[in-house]
Amino acid sequence: MGILSNTVTICHYEVNGPLPEGDLAAWVQGRLAERGFQSIDNSSEEVSIGWVHLDDSQGSDFSQEGDFRRDNWLVFSLRRDQRRVPAGLFRAHFDLACRAYHAQNPGLARIAKAKREELKEAVMGSLLARTLPAPAVYDMIWDTRAGIVTFTSISPKVTEILEGYFKQTFEGLTLTPLYPLRRAAGVVDPALLLKLKEANRASNENLLEQIRDNLWIGEDFLLWLLYRTMNEGSEYAICRPGPAAHGEVFVAYLNDRIVLQGESSGGSQKIAVSGPQDSFREVRAALQGGKVVREGVICLEKGEDFWRFNLKGEIFTFGSFKGPSVRLEREDVADPQREREAVFYERMHIIEEGLQLFDSLLVVFLRERLGDSWGDLQQRVDQWLNEG
Repeated sequence: MGILSNTVTICHYEVNGPLPEGDLAAWVQGRLAERGFQSIDNSSEEVSIGWVHLDDSQGSDFSQEGDFRRDNWLVFSLRRDQRRVPAGLFRAHFDLACRAYHAQNPGLARIAKAKREELKEAVMGSLLARTLPAPAVYDMIWDTRAGIVTFTSISPKVTEILEGYFKQTFEGLTLTPLYPLRRAAGVVDPALLLKLKEANRASNENLLEQIRDNLWIGEDFLLWLLYRTMNEGSEYAICRPGPAAHGEVFVAYLNDRIVLQGESSGGSQKIAVSGPQDSFREVRAALQGGKVVREGVICLEKGEDFWRFNLKGEIFTFGSFKGPSVRLEREDVADPQREREAVFYERMHIIEEGLQLFDSLLVVFLRERLGDSWGDLQQRVDQWLNEG
């Protein structure tokens, strides 16, 4: 689902590299127009990738600044159309082609390898030409003030396509995932930044090592929140900038679904505990058995507003992110463009406020995790787990 849906899956990137001097919007407009999506409906091409309008997957001209700009946000979508021929269908038609070739050449005992490849290409081309491409559209919101991109997919295959196509489109710029250590560094109190750097377990700046060697951030954060959900107050105060006022109180807790993982001689083991939790007995038993919390559903409440999402602790992505529903009076239906923009601004307000609450929660965790009280907290957690 797209960014305008009430439920959306999102991940975040940092934009790296020098921005062009002069009018950024004009530069982006030219790059988008050059890499706009091209339809393959009337061809036999297998795949087409390109940029389209956020609220119109058919629009790819970007002739007006309003096609892609909303205040400090640059908004557009990555569209990928692909034709897929079922394997069984291909094998059946390829077999028919081989039989026809044998019928035309009865003296051949077998078809040469080069000819088989030629027949395969001909059959696949014929089937592709008769198959409609299936479209897939993913929204991208580029906050030019913060240098952060919000993308509406966490599929490794899709995010890899985004990273490559973004680099091709905007020469000199690249996207780096906002993985846990980087996110923590962006929100932690300045006085604790050195301790966070010292806690970095990676030996170099390689992205995969930074994620793999610092799994403790997500694991400890989710365990900390699990313990506080059951044993301590669930009220927190907003301490990060955003739409909500500094100091406002909100509630945060884990519920509904928790995924744990452990290693054994037979390989990795993963269990998921679903449904409303009372005392987390199954989760506690898994933790006592050496497993760690890898993901969980986090609920946030502020006044009458409610947010819910599934956090993957390994990479800090937000699955099924749901916040307050967008409710517009729709007084000006005569201007659809204005209404679409109103929906966008309302949705971004909701998403940014939910992420503001999450970052504030992360700050509270980091203060404890990097402070002097973490050892005492670990003892209380161990005692809680042993209570059975």
